[in-house]
Amino acid sequence: MNLVSKSVFLILLLLLGFSFTSHSQEEGNETEKPGKLKAGKGFHVGITVGAFFANNAGAQIYDGYGFDGNGGKNDFANSYMYQNINIQYGGKEPPFFPDQIAQALSVNGQTFNHDGWSFEEINMPLQMRYNTSILIGFACRYFVDKKNTLIFNVNATILKASGAFTIKNIYPILPSDELKTFAIIGGEQRLMFQLGYQRILGNHEKANLFVEAGLNLTMAKFDNNKIAINNLEIDLFTYYNPNGQQTIALQKPVTVNLGAFAGLGLNITMSTKTTLQVLYAPVYERLKLGYDTGLHLQHSVALRAYYNL
Repeated sequence: MNLVSKSVFLILLLLLGFSFTSHSQEEGNETEKPGKLKAGKGFHVGITVGAFFANNAGAQIYDGYGFDGNGGKNDFANSYMYQNINIQYGGKEPPFFPDQIAQALSVNGQTFNHDGWSFEEINMPLQMRYNTSILIGFACRYFVDKKNTLIFNVNATILKASGAFTIKNIYPILPSDELKTFAIIGGEQRLMFQLGYQRILGNHEKANLFVEAGLNLTMAKFDNNKIAINNLEIDLFTYYNPNGQQTIALQKPVTVNLGAFAGLGLNITMSTKTTLQVLYAPVYERLKLGYDTGLHLQHSVALRAYYNL
């Protein structure tokens, strides 16, 4: 976690602490006056739509190495990339499958021959990154009083991790033809359940800042991991026999992780029935999807709309 992320998280915690200490004094002095915040009542339900920024540390599980039987990272010889490129599709080792890699590779319109290419550990992806994803969700809050609510959120997102790897041309015509670069992608699904507290700051009738915090439970599923060598797409989780029949479909990890969330935003009262919130929300959690990537911050920015039941 970098310095900026730490600072944001600490500021949110301090704001939340301040709201607790000032609550008793404010409630005793506030009265219903024109231009003042009106009392909230009952349950509000709504939807959340926004952007999710996953921490790139988690994207490294899609780098083609895969997982061993103990949930650790494979070495190169046992990696999904090596097994698929050099053996399953390259035929460089027993049982000597047909070399589809040579057929897929081309430089200046010429197809590689079987011994004209190589894939070594130096050619593995160096860095994987998550793309920004769409976050959608269901939101519910219950007013304890006019400024304090209990909240429950369910958010979902589908993540895509992307990176690049290379294959070496043994006999390049031009120096620029020696290394050919290709894409590797990973797909992931996340479902996040949040239970916590929300505090409205200020007393304006229409717009006020708010803070929130609570527990976050994330269910994450490893969805896919694929590479593409020109027109040849390879699913790293599937293996075939010499007759082209599927023999193994590796188990895709699923994990459940407990963390904490916070939030800071603007609460805008549109009418007696509807409220809009503009929200920035970090989540601090450890994802153990395949292997442990450690504690990290994830971030989202969103628009949340409530309807007063």
